[in-house]
Amino acid sequence: MKILSLEEIKKRIDLQKIISMQEEGFKAYSNGEVIVPPVGHMHFDDPQADYHIKYGYIKGDELFVVKMGGIFYENMIRFNLPNLQAVMLVIDIKTGKLHYLLNDEGYLTNMRTSIAGLIAAKYLGPKQVGAIGILGTGNQARMQLSLLKDYTSCCKVYLWGRNLESAKQCKDDMVQDGFDVVIAETPKIVAQNCNLIVTTTSAEKPLLMANDIQPGTHITAMGADRPGKQELDPYIFFKADRCITDSKSQCIEHGDSHHAIKNGCISEVDLIELGEVIAKPELGRSNEQQITIADLTGVAIQDIQIAKSIISM
Repeated sequence: MKILSLEEIKKRIDLQKIISMQEEGFKAYSNGEVIVPPVGHMHFDDPQADYHIKYGYIKGDELFVVKMGGIFYENMIRFNLPNLQAVMLVIDIKTGKLHYLLNDEGYLTNMRTSIAGLIAAKYLGPKQVGAIGILGTGNQARMQLSLLKDYTSCCKVYLWGRNLESAKQCKDDMVQDGFDVVIAETPKIVAQNCNLIVTTTSAEKPLLMANDIQPGTHITAMGADRPGKQELDPYIFFKADRCITDSKSQCIEHGDSHHAIKNGCISEVDLIELGEVIAKPELGRSNEQQITIADLTGVAIQDIQIAKSIISM
């Protein structure tokens, strides 16, 4: 077994290769070529934490990947550690032998998640972005915005977070990355000023409301990655022209799509997977007035593909 540290992993990063492999992975998943068992969830109350176990393999591959990781919400405040902690195991599919332990400390999870946001914007976002809205002030908010440089030249950003001091620090980091950032007092202000919005929070009640969403807006919702979480008013789905998921089964169970279906705003047949849109872009946005949603809960194929990209270097 070979153990790769975070420092060694970062030296092996080839962003364009990873993006390409992620797109191929989404297509393979939607084409039924990937075995992904149900996600394992654990929630802790003291200190607050959400832990996930995601695993799977591509049919015909020689390895499978197990990713264990989660958000420990008080890490930075109490222990001076990153809130996201994770590790990936790359295992021989024939023998069960552990070949690699990727001790990435959550870095690869953050990267593959932010790349999914970029891919969603690429296939569903408006051609002309007036302003980018970011809900949330953690590392994922920063990475999502940074990667959007590959999609749009727009530098105007409206940022909202529950904690003003965290929002100010996040703004400073984003400004250093070349963005013009306004801290919004409410998610409503973000919705009224932005036609590309990314939500990266751990909210359990809607932050964005249907009446505030402007025509032509694309929303990438990242936060509802376990049962009980919710960032979007279910009626945004009723208002939307395209409702895209990374995994129909997962999003029906615990994504924002779950709440929309539960409230009768859409049905399961209204959902399209991101892999289907990548394979047939005509399934995505077709005009600049459409409202589109990408409900992304995180799928094991993303971990499989990013792990493979690292060990192949």
